[in-house]
Amino acid sequence: MTAREVTMVLHSGRETNRRTAAGVARRLAASGVRLRVIGDEWAEVEVDLPAGMEPRIVDGRPGCAEGSEVVLVLGGDGTLLRASEMARPVGVPLLGVNLGRIGFLAEAEEESLGDALDAVIEGDYSVEERMTLDAVARRNGDVLARTWALNEATVEKSTRERILEVVLEVDGRPVSAFGCDGVLCATPTGSTAYAFSAGGPLVWPQVEALLLVPSNAHALFARPMVISPDSQVAVEVDASGPPALLDCDGRRTFVLPPGARVELSRGRLPVRMVRLDGSPFADRLVRKFDLPVRGWRGAPHADG
Repeated sequence: MTAREVTMVLHSGRETNRRTAAGVARRLAASGVRLRVIGDEWAEVEVDLPAGMEPRIVDGRPGCAEGSEVVLVLGGDGTLLRASEMARPVGVPLLGVNLGRIGFLAEAEEESLGDALDAVIEGDYSVEERMTLDAVARRNGDVLARTWALNEATVEKSTRERILEVVLEVDGRPVSAFGCDGVLCATPTGSTAYAFSAGGPLVWPQVEALLLVPSNAHALFARPMVISPDSQVAVEVDASGPPALLDCDGRRTFVLPPGARVELSRGRLPVRMVRLDGSPFADRLVRKFDLPVRGWRGAPHADG
């Protein structure tokens, strides 16, 4: 009988993280679950495991999680975004355990790691799908790049000295033109990330929508917009201006020559995320952003 497998993606730069990873490996091995690990991440992890339960080394390329039950992510949001590249093509769900600071994408905190491992071992969890973005960059009809994003795709200026001039298009019609530092197209998942710091709204993950958020725009009408998840968005870069950059999740970056056009739409493949306790998104907002809720009395309840 083939052993159950879990792929682990680790932020290995901290000794405490490596010790945590060793403990995870022992716990899973004791329950008959074998790890797949990325070679350079695992090189400094010291742990003795039963014969036959040694981790299997994989290369970290997209799709390397195929056949795993879960991709267990030990780190912060950056580590989870990296892991999403391995999991998304093969539909394996991600379970993030925050070993960083905010870790908004993580489902569990370090102090609840034991409960998260129990859920994986027992198969006691649900899975939700998160929208993604597909992005295509073109110039004069030629495709320059095809990529995707879980959080956001950003068209941004490549030099500090020059303003980026863009035209924003939605569903084949021009909406606005302005100079800016950039334009973000974000998913609801990404609404708590770069788009939030650029002044965009927070959107509950269950809402299907696309967010358009100009960054430092020099225009009267350059407000964030929430549009249909099925809309087609394009950002056109001025043909007489400087080159720009297309950046997806801070991980996949492409140079855009003057006159380039970036087309953005709902991603063909979602990212699947493990849910453990079903707690409301509002609770996560309060916890992660340390929001003040003092004075809340809750909804009144009728006697009887």
